[in-house]
Formats: sequence, C-alpha cells, structure tokens
Amino acid sequence: MASPSPHDRSRKDDDEDDPVEQMISRTGCAELHYAVQECMAEHQDWRMCKSQVQTFKDCMMNFQIARKEQLMKQESENTIHYSPRRYMKKV
Repeated sequence: MASPSPHDRSRKDDDEDDPVEQMISRTGCAELHYAVQECMAEHQDWRMCKSQVQTFKDCMMNFQIARKEQLMKQESENTIHYSPRRYMKKV
C-alpha cells in the first residue's frame, strides 16, 4: 500500500496547526510556496527551482511592503488622534 505524498495539500492533518503554514496562507502566497516545495521534491536541487523561488520571494516582498504601508498608515492615524499634551496636567 502506497503512503500518501507529503506534498499533497488536500490532506487535512498537522498542516492546519503549523504556524508557518498559517503565516504563509495569510500572505496570499501559499500556492507559490507549494510550487517551490513541489519543485524541490521533484528535482532535489534548489537551483532547478530558481524561478519558483523568485516568484515566491516577490510575492512575499509585495506582501511585506503592503503590510508596512498599512501599519504606517495606522500609526499616522493614531498619532493624529492622540495628543499626549491634551492629557498632561499643568503644574
């Protein structure tokens, strides 16, 4: 009896609890990550998977840039609404 492929993403087991898998899923880059894994499993040589790795890297970089912009926007909105001087007592 053949065991299921460890790269079969239709399986529902420990992958659901894996924090790395969860993080990658939130980025929107999960399918690209799986493509890298599949390529590595097939070729056993990362040099054969450079295009998949680059595509995944680009996706993650785009997510990080967008996330940074989102956080900076939130920070600037919070700075506008919060003024510590308003809450300080005059002595």
